Amino acid sequence: MFDKVEAAYNRIKEIVNKTPVMTSSTLNERLNCSCYFKCENFQKIGAFKFRGALNALSMLTPTEKKKGVITHSSGNHAQALALAAKFVGVKAVIVMPENAPKVKVAATKGYGAEIVVCGSKPGDREDAVIPLIKKHCYTLIHPSDDLHIIQGAGTAAYELIDEVGDLDFVFAPIGGGGLVSGTAIATKGLLPHAKVIAVEPENADDAYKSFKSGKIHLSINPITIADGLRTQLGPNTFKVVREKVEEIILVSEQEILNAMQFLWERMKLVVEPSGAVSLAGVLSKQIDIENKVVGIIISGGNIDLTSFFDILRQKIQ
Repeated sequence: MFDKVEAAYNRIKEIVNKTPVMTSSTLNERLNCSCYFKCENFQKIGAFKFRGALNALSMLTPTEKKKGVITHSSGNHAQALALAAKFVGVKAVIVMPENAPKVKVAATKGYGAEIVVCGSKPGDREDAVIPLIKKHCYTLIHPSDDLHIIQGAGTAAYELIDEVGDLDFVFAPIGGGGLVSGTAIATKGLLPHAKVIAVEPENADDAYKSFKSGKIHLSINPITIADGLRTQLGPNTFKVVREKVEEIILVSEQEILNAMQFLWERMKLVVEPSGAVSLAGVLSKQIDIENKVVGIIISGGNIDLTSFFDILRQKIQ
């Protein structure tokens, strides 16, 4: 599948942002290793998701483009598909749960997508999508388990390795598995010896359980600040994860917050909780990375800062 990632990169490279790779001497000294952050918080829509969405829509047939696309998402994939649809010139319908972050709902609307609100219980999203597909013949672009989404997501790691060179490890967050699957395909294709480590909130540990048991476990209303990682693996992502990911490790909510605080305070990077999970895994020291070269995928930076700025406004009144 590596050739598909490479083809996706060549297909989308003129539109996506080639996001920066950053380092932290403080972190390197603390861990006695060399860490390179692939900062997808600087990607269009503020997350890696734009890569996969653009690749998937670029592969549609003329008939599919004419009829439009649909997906279900609580945030970043919704925004990504909405903006990619705008670039490609197709209609996008996004089913979003009623508890989706307001900032992400607003952004999705702003990119021109039609929003359909559904319940927040397991299965509500799929239940809302199915009748709309039957009625309008939309093409479903799954948030993570679509092969074109996976291949597009893998272009972030492809760029990272192309810029940095040899890596011993690559850490990436895991929820639905699209990012880590693409990351693993790209990494193993370029650096067969490198190890891919997926990091998951321990409060949403369905991927970890799936990896250990060999069968997909459901994600049922997990309570974690990493809202982008509340989804579960699908058949395609599970297959890649089992074949190409060395380990899935779990991190606590406090570890996620600590990693997020480090990124904000020391590196001046606005990163959302899901995006900080990969660094939380590195900082947890569950994997021995001393004297190693480590790639860290920062998946996104979309966070609602309304409360933060409301506090500041109160101070100037």
